[in-house]
Amino acid sequence: MRIAIVAGETSGDLLGAGLIQALRIRFPDALIEGIGGPQMNSKGFNSHYPLETLSVMGLVEVIKHYRQIKHCHHHLHRYFSQQRPQVFIGIDAPDFNLSLEYLLKQQGIPTVHYVSPSVWAWRQYRLRKIARACDLMLTLFPFEAVYYQQHQLPVKFVGHPFADEIPLQTDPIAARQSLNLSPNGTWIALLPGSRYFEVNLLGPVFLQTAQWLLARYPTLQFIAPMANETLFKLFSQQMAAFAPNLPLTLLQGQARPAMAAADMVLTASGTATLEAMLLKRPMVVAYRLAPLTYWLAKRLVHTPYFALPNLLAQEKLVPELLQDQVTVEQLGQAMVHWLEHPQQVTQVQARFTHYHQQLR
Repeated sequence: MRIAIVAGETSGDLLGAGLIQALRIRFPDALIEGIGGPQMNSKGFNSHYPLETLSVMGLVEVIKHYRQIKHCHHHLHRYFSQQRPQVFIGIDAPDFNLSLEYLLKQQGIPTVHYVSPSVWAWRQYRLRKIARACDLMLTLFPFEAVYYQQHQLPVKFVGHPFADEIPLQTDPIAARQSLNLSPNGTWIALLPGSRYFEVNLLGPVFLQTAQWLLARYPTLQFIAPMANETLFKLFSQQMAAFAPNLPLTLLQGQARPAMAAADMVLTASGTATLEAMLLKRPMVVAYRLAPLTYWLAKRLVHTPYFALPNLLAQEKLVPELLQDQVTVEQLGQAMVHWLEHPQQVTQVQARFTHYHQQLR
């Protein structure tokens, strides 16, 4: 049994690891290969390229890395055409995976796409490409499955594995002890992203916001988990430049324990917002893109929200700030709102619990 899987970034690596673990129960001797990261590799996965090869987002960023991505695409197409898998599973990375799925499907290889592209929000014409490329779409969220059913495309809502992994209640004191943090005081987790360009754009303003908050609440403490060594080094340099005296514990990895240890979270948009929601942590969500990418996105995206909790609720449960809105004062004021309104924290945690149960 040969199974091909291609994941495109840190969140896909986590999903892929859970998928491989489940597949090995059914097919313990299967050869599972493609592109993955450390989590997938720990399950006996054979990765042909580093995960970072596909961890690129936005038009400008993709153009910069186009030749490398194209070479990777050609290699995988050629390899899986010769070493035919029983199934190809593309995890997220839709621009890369859907085109590869299309080519392999033309050769009679069954194809599955795990994690729906945001076709309900923008570039709806991709539905035609999805119909041609994959035999089955696996969605993480129920509203996505409804959308595909309305367009008569094969789909299965599988829920999100994080909803099973994370208990309905988590103990911040126990999480702090596991990370050797002080059990006392108010902790804020800073998560400026899992990609280099995200941390490059958001790291300084997150650190300056933390400094702004500390000036108003001198007992605050901060924790910042970085996805890999490269981001750890980048954020360390940013700390030295923008907040050298900030009481901050910097970690490599351990994003989930860090959020569990925190009372609230300042995070980039992405999978971290889902984990923060499942951990019942109030959050402020921010995002910045390269100016050209943002200019294009404004004209193509048709959804009022971008933070996952708000998309699930179809209302603004948590503050979300985009591009020019991402300033120290606006981020700081949004965090102060949670600090000063514990009743609203309790209310939003009840909503988070509802969506947690829905995703199981």
